[in-house]
Amino acid sequence: MIPRTADVVVIGAGVVGASVAHHLAARGCRPVVLDAGPGSTPRATGGFRAQFPTAINVRLSLLSRGKLRHFADEVGGDPGYRPCGYLFVARGAAELEALRAAMRVQHESGLGESREVAPSEIPSINPAVAGTFAGGAFCPTDGFIRPVQILEGYLASAIRRGATVIRDAACTAIRVAGSGLDVVTSRGTLSAGAVVNAAGAWAGRVARLAGLHLPVAPLRRQVASTVPTSALPEDMPMTIFTEDGFHLRVRDGRVLLLRPADLPAADPFSTEFDEGWLAGIAERTRARIPALKDVPIDRAQCWAGLYEMSPDRHAILGPAPGLENLHLVNGSSGHGVMHAPALGQLAAERILDGRFTSLDVSELRPSRFTEGRPVESVEFL
Repeated sequence: MIPRTADVVVIGAGVVGASVAHHLAARGCRPVVLDAGPGSTPRATGGFRAQFPTAINVRLSLLSRGKLRHFADEVGGDPGYRPCGYLFVARGAAELEALRAAMRVQHESGLGESREVAPSEIPSINPAVAGTFAGGAFCPTDGFIRPVQILEGYLASAIRRGATVIRDAACTAIRVAGSGLDVVTSRGTLSAGAVVNAAGAWAGRVARLAGLHLPVAPLRRQVASTVPTSALPEDMPMTIFTEDGFHLRVRDGRVLLLRPADLPAADPFSTEFDEGWLAGIAERTRARIPALKDVPIDRAQCWAGLYEMSPDRHAILGPAPGLENLHLVNGSSGHGVMHAPALGQLAAERILDGRFTSLDVSELRPSRFTEGRPVESVEFL
């Protein structure tokens, strides 16, 4: 039976919504989480990094990293954080200078361990990489996490603390009701003092239910998986070629291969796999990772998922302009899982305290696009 009232309704039971629910419940609030069905979290590959070119993303990562390190005590369970490192390799001078510029931001923002690596050092960090490089960047505290374990940990913690999760509850309208909001769902209507839009790639649709425009759109990304192989070690760092974004990691005995590409579809929310994309991945893998040249791609284990993209590729965080009790936690642009611990804590602060206390996130305010003040950044994976 769906409850008639809630302190806070969280729309979206992915990792971000689960984190918001946990952080609210941990402070005595009793949120209701609406789960409309499978989202994007299980399709994430589980990378974690603080090597960003903008201070706000570096700081979000550092806040999240601290919370991941104490996840077992705070939440329960294992987030799977393993600091195997991220290695960025640059072939040209312009790519290397972009990495250097990013490192300057990282060091100023508190990530002191990121460093430049000389071409001669790249093979010692990842012997599998072939090619001639101008240099690179490496951070040993970047690495990997387990998205589903984080999601399940946050949801279980929220439920233990009094949260309610309503499955198969699609939101159909959000209406102003006195000083609160009514959330109309396929299973009934809830009245709440505040509502959180944590709907991931579907966040724009949810905002329209309240009569608002939210510039968040889905973007399909694909992952190729090899057959099980011991050709590369499980603790190999995530390795990224800055020239085109091709990157790879090892997970559960398979190598995951990725490269950003425009994959148009009649349905922007489609996660149908684009077969033509595989040829380019296979070609790059053979040329750049010789150890994989005879390791086949396992088509049955390849998949596609959706990013939730904002115009400046940064999260949108805070009350919706004109509707202060609708809180937005959207648009992480491929970084939602790694930043979920920080975003959940910050959202709970804004809802319960009326302000952000852990971090200055004014750059991420929802009004920045209409103000003509997006977060400025260099092109960077």
